[in-house]
Amino acid sequence: MRLTAGRVARRWVHLVLGGALLMPFFLLTSVALTLLVPGADPLGRLGWQFATFGGALPLAALAALLFPLLRPLETAAVRALCAVPAERLADGPARSWAARRRSALWFTAHLLAGGIVSGMTLGVPPAAVVLLAAPFGVDVPPLGWPRAADGWAAPSAGLALLALLLGTVWGAGALLARCAPALLGPTTADRLAAAERRAAELAARNRLARELHDAVGHALSAVTLQAGAARRVLDSDPEFARQALAAIEDTTREAVAELDTVLGLLRAEHDTGPAGPAAPAPTLDALEALFDRTRAAGVEIAAELSGDRSAVPPVVSREAYRIVQEGLSNALRHAGPVPVAVRIRVEEGELALVMENPVAAAAEPGGAGRTGGGRGLRGIAERARLLGGAASAGSADGGWRLTARLPFAGPGRGDGGPA
Repeated sequence: MRLTAGRVARRWVHLVLGGALLMPFFLLTSVALTLLVPGADPLGRLGWQFATFGGALPLAALAALLFPLLRPLETAAVRALCAVPAERLADGPARSWAARRRSALWFTAHLLAGGIVSGMTLGVPPAAVVLLAAPFGVDVPPLGWPRAADGWAAPSAGLALLALLLGTVWGAGALLARCAPALLGPTTADRLAAAERRAAELAARNRLARELHDAVGHALSAVTLQAGAARRVLDSDPEFARQALAAIEDTTREAVAELDTVLGLLRAEHDTGPAGPAAPAPTLDALEALFDRTRAAGVEIAAELSGDRSAVPPVVSREAYRIVQEGLSNALRHAGPVPVAVRIRVEEGELALVMENPVAAAAEPGGAGRTGGGRGLRGIAERARLLGGAASAGSADGGWRLTARLPFAGPGRGDGGPA
């Protein structure tokens, strides 16, 4: 009972708020009637008050049509006072005309019910008090109520008035709460916009996850092998150990720079304040440095690059670098320091990439050496697909082969494409 009484009280406040919102339109209508209709008395006679009340509602509906921000204000009030679940109500202003019409209908209904309940709230309690006190001879001259001489008929009427007020509040509040999801709920356009926002957020998270996986994963794989090689030859070949330690330093420095780039992208999405410029993502021009760091881990890399790399748009060049980086990480992670052949060819508006390496027995597909769940290969396929190309990986000629095709000739290709 306490919960029901509290809910009715909140809905009562919501209805009185509707009456308060009606007042500017009521006063504007009363001024218009006074100027346009001779002898009109909108604030005096009861009939004119009802006419003014009826004329104020179309003005309220027009305001809701012209001001889309009324919907989020009404939605916030409904969530707080009418106990309507938030997921059943729309977020943001009403942008389409269909949403505006529904908001206008809701606003009019809210002000209509609010005006009636507000008027009853002002008039019913004083009348009920006088009727309840009349049998006891209480005289209340300011209200103009005569003393009752017919027993308990007046108190019964007073109780009936209070019951009518409470019943009206309960019924009007329940009706508005039932109509709120239909009139303030999301339209088809709102649901489509929300789905697009969720898809964009998911794509952004996946992109950041790919960047972290490729950059940091490669660095950790390379550093693990470099540190292992340095430990094994620390006593017998100190010069090689020093080279391996220097390679570890370069690899970790590069990984920190790339991590800062990815975190800069993340901060840019959530921070509206000024931020320092992030380091640019590596492109095909950084492949030689990548190969040198990987060779320091004991990997023999045979690289063959043909064609004009300057003709490759930056976005394609960045994705190609990441694909090569992930291919080397897979070789280090699953096969160890084995020879890797990298062939990159740029011709006729397309970048073709092939990477091949032997596969250790423990690293055969399905064997114990295959770990990590294939996230890197899925990331490679996603990168290629976003650029309109394709990528595949699998066993070939007793080894492992990764191929990717990245087209870049065509309208709209450039630095503004997907990254």
